[in-house]
Amino acid sequence: MAFTAGPARAGDNVIFFHPDGAGVNHWTAARMYSVGPDGVLHWDRLPAIGVYTGHMTDRLTGTSHGGATVHSRGVKVRANSFGLDGADPITVASAKRLSIAQEALAAGKAVGLVQSGQLAEPGTAAFVSESKSRGDRDGIAAQVIGSGAQVILAGGERYLLPRGVDGRHGPGGRRDGLNLVERAASQGYTVVYTREELLALDLGAVDKLLGVFAWEDTFNAQPSQQNIAEGLPHYVATAPRIAEMSAAALTILSRNKAGFLAVIEEEGTDNFPNALNAAGALEALRRADEALGVMRAFIEGRDDTLLLTTADSDAAGLQVYSGRLARAGATVASATRGGGLLHGQQGPQGDVFMAQPDANGVSLPFGVAFIGSDDVAGGVLVRGAAAYKGLSRPVLSLAF
Repeated sequence: MAFTAGPARAGDNVIFFHPDGAGVNHWTAARMYSVGPDGVLHWDRLPAIGVYTGHMTDRLTGTSHGGATVHSRGVKVRANSFGLDGADPITVASAKRLSIAQEALAAGKAVGLVQSGQLAEPGTAAFVSESKSRGDRDGIAAQVIGSGAQVILAGGERYLLPRGVDGRHGPGGRRDGLNLVERAASQGYTVVYTREELLALDLGAVDKLLGVFAWEDTFNAQPSQQNIAEGLPHYVATAPRIAEMSAAALTILSRNKAGFLAVIEEEGTDNFPNALNAAGALEALRRADEALGVMRAFIEGRDDTLLLTTADSDAAGLQVYSGRLARAGATVASATRGGGLLHGQQGPQGDVFMAQPDANGVSLPFGVAFIGSDDVAGGVLVRGAAAYKGLSRPVLSLAF
């Protein structure tokens, strides 16, 4: 799917892309798997680079909800935070108690929230909501729908419909009786449920868009062997890819003359490693890089848009492992020599993965090792690009 962007506008724009859990090691695996060890990803082509420090005020490793709160408000917080510092309101650099997305909306900018997980996932939802409990998905979803964001694309239909109401993807689960899909439609949102419906839209005629693409997430983040046993693909077949969602969002948002903020998250890059699903993790990373290609194409030739990407942590300590893997068609052991969890295409003792050919045309086998299912600090980078207001080189300002 291609976006249709007009000429550069007077308003400034920011695209914040969050491939959750993707550290340098994840991108190394993605490069080998997708384009070969000597190849170049879209992620590699982003010229600005900085080291991300993802610690919280009360622990050294980040959390998804704590990290999203830092991203959305620019203030270090406790690990168990969702738009708040623990249970306390946050005053940001502008002396306001607003997120950057809420400040953008107040300034007349358009805001888009694009998520491959469910819409209450903190990587996007924390930009427009706050809660004392990450688990209050019903309450968070209501805040997302009522936020004023012009584009909301995600899974999570179960949090939008009341119990007793069947949706396109499954039964509603809200206990308060609210039908948030009907509420969104009454507020002028065009509502779509599948990739086919999204691609069929005349986006030039759409001002506000709600995409509800799955009952929960748009992926099946279970161990590889469980998905195989249940006949499930990595991603829901009827849901659009994150690149397609991003293209649609940017097409709509870029019409706002005051500018826009797009917050976009590929959640599968975190959830698949956390489920120790190596094949799913590599597919999620491939999709994340495809989305970066859409974003890079969007900013090409413009002088008003900053593209920034990072992760809040390193999911499961993923590493490429090639020791003792001599040939294609081999299977991996269940553990590395030192005891790490080693996985192949079907999980433990699965078939090796094959990298794309190197500069000499040679394809080499590898396995994927995990330290466990937790997120760790790891090696996480901030990368970005912008051709900004006539400057001849990219500019990146870090404020984390």
